[in-house]
Amino acid sequence: TQFNGGSKEVVIKARGRAISRAVDTAEIVRNRFVTDAKVKDIKIGTESITNEEGRTSNVSTIEIVLSK
Repeated sequence: TQFNGGSKEVVIKARGRAISRAVDTAEIVRNRFVTDAKVKDIKIGTESITNEEGRTSNVSTIEIVLSK
């Protein structure tokens, strides 16, 4: 992992339906692999995505920062 490589911070980003997977990943890293890791910051937001037909839809985003 990046923590094993010497990194002090790891950023996990996700959009849409992958948000729950990102949260699960952060919790598994914190509880099983790097027990001294802490959640430093969580940012949530919305991105406007335009598809091929020209329609705009809003997609939720999350950014989780883990630090050692």
